[in-house]
Amino acid sequence: MGRKFPSYLQSITHWLGRRSMQSRLVAAYIIILLIPSIVVSNYLFGQIRDSYTNDTIKQGQYLLEMEKVNILNQIEAMELAAQLTISESEILEYISTREEPPIEELLDLNRGPLTDMINIQTNNPNIAHLRLFANNEHISEIWPIIFHERRIQSEPWFAKLDQLDGKELWMFKDKDPDILRRYVTDVNDQMPKVSLVRIIHAGSKRIGVIQVEMLLKQFSPKAFANIKDEGSQMMLADSSGAIYLDDNQPFAGRNPELRQAIENEFAEMNEQGINEKRFVVNKHPYLLVSTPIEQADAHILNVVSLQTAHERISGAEKQIIAANLILIGLLSIITYMLNSFILKNLRRLTEAMKKVRKGEVPTGLPLGGGGEIGELAHHFNKLIHTINELIAQGVKKQALTKEAELRTLHSQIDSHFLYNTLENIKMLAEMENQRTISDSLTSLGGMMRYNFKWSGEYVSLRDEIRHIQNYIAVMNIRFDEPIELELHIPPKLMEIEVLKMSLQPIIENAVKHAWLGVEESKSAILIHASENERAEIIITLRDNGIGIQAQRLERLNEMIHAENRANSSRGEEVGSGKQAFGIGLRNVHQRIRLYYGKQYGLHVYSSEGQFTEVVITLPKVLLMGGGVRI
Repeated sequence: MGRKFPSYLQSITHWLGRRSMQSRLVAAYIIILLIPSIVVSNYLFGQIRDSYTNDTIKQGQYLLEMEKVNILNQIEAMELAAQLTISESEILEYISTREEPPIEELLDLNRGPLTDMINIQTNNPNIAHLRLFANNEHISEIWPIIFHERRIQSEPWFAKLDQLDGKELWMFKDKDPDILRRYVTDVNDQMPKVSLVRIIHAGSKRIGVIQVEMLLKQFSPKAFANIKDEGSQMMLADSSGAIYLDDNQPFAGRNPELRQAIENEFAEMNEQGINEKRFVVNKHPYLLVSTPIEQADAHILNVVSLQTAHERISGAEKQIIAANLILIGLLSIITYMLNSFILKNLRRLTEAMKKVRKGEVPTGLPLGGGGEIGELAHHFNKLIHTINELIAQGVKKQALTKEAELRTLHSQIDSHFLYNTLENIKMLAEMENQRTISDSLTSLGGMMRYNFKWSGEYVSLRDEIRHIQNYIAVMNIRFDEPIELELHIPPKLMEIEVLKMSLQPIIENAVKHAWLGVEESKSAILIHASENERAEIIITLRDNGIGIQAQRLERLNEMIHAENRANSSRGEEVGSGKQAFGIGLRNVHQRIRLYYGKQYGLHVYSSEGQFTEVVITLPKVLLMGGGVRI
């Protein structure tokens, strides 16, 4: 094949050499347009496929994390039910005794601890069964709570309990049979479930087994929901790699071949240590995404079909290629016709173009008459006009670009000049042993760098606190009694994400207004950060100033939380008669809501004559290296 290619190329070159110039030009146009069009189309649609797959992976991971939160809540409920059960000393004493207790004690046991155990299941209706299997043949079973261990000794998992040394054993089952075998058929028999089992010890003695069970439709509601989805399905996998899913779902529940492929792909994912994988079943592409549930030694899986999206993308790709071919064909025909006119009047056109090049006829082609010559002159004049416009636009764009570059360079020169000047003054102050001036210049330089370097809206809390410390250091030059800044922020929260310049305006308001009219008072600002039970970050900024009157405080909060500026007009006198106080807080509040959502923001609390406190609520988002948010 390698030897035949030069001969093919030589034959094609010889054939084109015998064709007319019009044919060669048309062939050249087709090659020039067709090859780049195909290459660019394939590249763009490949990018579209990858982008769709990445979006699908992110969406699948998000859905899995949301379902994982629900499952963890159910795991916590099952573990709590087991712990409450084995904490009943009377129950443990009953199942470990070797003598039949009197009737009175059984009645007291039934009215007391057994009723409490039943209430545990009643209060949490998601728990299907709460059972205690006693390793004691001398006691009587008390349904539906206390049973003999002989009822579960035939289970395959029973022998594993002694090997776990008192640890929990989590199991998934396809059925939920009646342990008492009271009915020939049972509706729950076809319902999959999850079981929590652990051995109960009294001292060093093994006295029984506690079992808490929950139907999987309660344990993982999204995986076993009644909503039919033709394009995806969520499912669970246990430690052995067995898959548990809703068999009534049309996606994978009724497709045994796809189900077997999912088990195989999931096993390979565990071996390779990856969380997502694409695979093909019967020429249909699928995406499998998983996330672990460490507490139950299981995984949540989400399988998404990529077939529909790929078909749409392929269909669009074929349509665009067909449109390109049609367009190229039309252009080829038009080019052939134009070339016939161009070649016929080539000499006259050459002379005319020479005159235009010399500037004798700057307005266009000076060819008169009708027919081909008139049409060619008309199009050529239009072309010259368009070229002139494009040249003018290019010159204008180049001028604007140069102007922007000069402005940027000028800005850089100015900022570097200021930094260098501050450094020179700082060195002079250190030479004169003026440490206060030197430290103040260091703080001022830090503030200027923080303000000038605006690389994005988000910074870490550590950077914002450092800017506030520089600001307080500079402001303390003005006061006889310096402002003390107290920080109560855990180190792990120093890397959370905040909006740049979101805390500094609040500190600036405190410096300007908190101690207005107060002489010789100890001024202090406290910044406290913590995380609440909803995984939200609470930042509190508190001063010990004069506070705000109750009526003004109410108007201030109304103005801050108003939906538009028309509703905030009432706050123009809030904050010691300074309109900027209220507007600054409102701007910070609106920025937080704009970037994080309407459930976040700030609120002002105050006690006149004692303190003013601004409480900011933010989502917990870590700012990683390079500005990556997670």
